Amino acid sequence: MKKSIVLMFLLITIMSAHAGEKIVLTTLDWEPYIGSSLKDNGYVAIVVREAFKRSGVETEFQFNQWSRSVGLAKSGKVDGYFPEYYSEEVKSYAMFSEPFPGGPLGFFKLKKNNISYQRLEDLKGYKIGTVIGYVNTKEFDDAGFLVKDPSKDDLTNFKKLAAGRIDLVVADKFVGMELIKTQMPDEINNIEFMSKPLEEKDLYVCISNQSKNAAGYLKAFNDGLKMMKADGTIDKILKDQGF
Repeated sequence: MKKSIVLMFLLITIMSAHAGEKIVLTTLDWEPYIGSSLKDNGYVAIVVREAFKRSGVETEFQFNQWSRSVGLAKSGKVDGYFPEYYSEEVKSYAMFSEPFPGGPLGFFKLKKNNISYQRLEDLKGYKIGTVIGYVNTKEFDDAGFLVKDPSKDDLTNFKKLAAGRIDLVVADKFVGMELIKTQMPDEINNIEFMSKPLEEKDLYVCISNQSKNAAGYLKAFNDGLKMMKADGTIDKILKDQGF
């Protein structure tokens, strides 16, 4: 009971501090995490919207290609973008929020191809599909010895993989599986996620350094997210959304 009273007091205090504020954020269709056609825009949108709401901040989401979303934030035409993976490079133009749960990032391949790896060096010579503007892992992104073939989005990469134009696709496991199931059902039995992921990734909201209220928005989100973690809301949303 005492904990609930404390959380309620904090909620009222934080909401009062940010009452009437509105933040504009760009994002992308990245199902099943977030999408313009998903109910309530999906898990990630629900978390971000609720965290800001708890701090009294209204949210507006704009869906774009990822490279455009990042570019709009860099130039200060919006207040920020999400969901992002952590990267030191991003800090040159944006501030990272506190993290919330994401999923495994790794490689997809055609089942018929005998490809395996223990180190990234084992993948020399294979053509790997990436997405323009995506942060993956520092080790992978810095690996100049790998052959990377950039595309505008994940779906394009999976089509290239199915056609044999590339050997691997680096992608979130759940995003890849969702794309194959909904957009390329004939390939369900032909494409697989490799059992050794690169990394289990957290997700972040990035607030543009150009935003007039960058520090305030960052604190608003972090305060709201902290309350959601404390009262079990994050776990409930994950369960409700099938994660």
